[in-house]
Amino acid sequence: MARWRIPVPAGARPDGPTQPGEQDIRVQDEQRVDAARLLTRADLAQALAVCAVDPVSSVLATARLEVAARAGFGAAAGQAWGFPAVGRLEAVCWAGANLVPVIPLADPDRRAQAVAAFAEVARVHGRRSSSIVGEQWAALALWEHLSPHWPPARDVRADQPSMAIGTAPSLAPDPTVRRSVPAELGLVLPACVRMFTEEVGYSPVATGGSAYAERVRSLITEGRSFVRVVPDAGGRPAVAFKAELGAVAGGVAQVQGVWVEPAFRGRGWSESGMAAVVSATRASIAPVVSLYVNAYNERAVAAYRRVGFEQVGTFATVLF
Repeated sequence: MARWRIPVPAGARPDGPTQPGEQDIRVQDEQRVDAARLLTRADLAQALAVCAVDPVSSVLATARLEVAARAGFGAAAGQAWGFPAVGRLEAVCWAGANLVPVIPLADPDRRAQAVAAFAEVARVHGRRSSSIVGEQWAALALWEHLSPHWPPARDVRADQPSMAIGTAPSLAPDPTVRRSVPAELGLVLPACVRMFTEEVGYSPVATGGSAYAERVRSLITEGRSFVRVVPDAGGRPAVAFKAELGAVAGGVAQVQGVWVEPAFRGRGWSESGMAAVVSATRASIAPVVSLYVNAYNERAVAAYRRVGFEQVGTFATVLF
């Protein structure tokens, strides 16, 4: 995925000022109460408080905001936009590899204003993200505003149950599922590429570059990559099950990239493997484990329910 590059006017600081309210980068008329503005590191405490209203639905944004708070927006590879432009933040939108709106507002008119404000900023910058993802109503409403101005979407996945578990799994964990180790990158990466291609429709390494491999390497190094390794037909080690914790923040770990080698499907390995991931994650990383899945993948939804996941919301993803 392309890295989000932050446009910085001459003389401005990439991470902005350090004092709340002081700004040196502006997006159009930021003094309008119905507009959004570009956030700086001084705003991140407020932005994280907005995300904390619903930690499960906001974990993708929270994870990037936490990186920005620790190491700056350059390290987080994106921007954060806040609404309203004046006063205390009520909603935020992370803009990086994914465009992630977080709008925990009950009033429908105010929600509509927030979406329109984020869409205005997104139109100014143009499409740089590979997807819009978040709560169903927010992601789809944002795309409705942007679709006349951005290139057509490659796919719109409008119904994705958001599921979570905060207890021990209902099934016995697979004792052979474990964290992968750095020496296994050459084993794990091909499985990740196959899963991504199967799920999204194109290879993440087709255009060359090392960004995807570095992402997988990072997850392995951080102890967020889980595998079950078995001998293949020739007796060589092969990944039969895998999953990663793609986002960890705010007491929530979001599982991504769940995959079972086709030759081993139908044996219940995804259920017992996910039970192992849940147990290990809750023991040492985060008390709540979440994921989102396409509603049309009824077998996967049923499998996650057997593990003990419950639907807590609905996501939507617009892919480019």
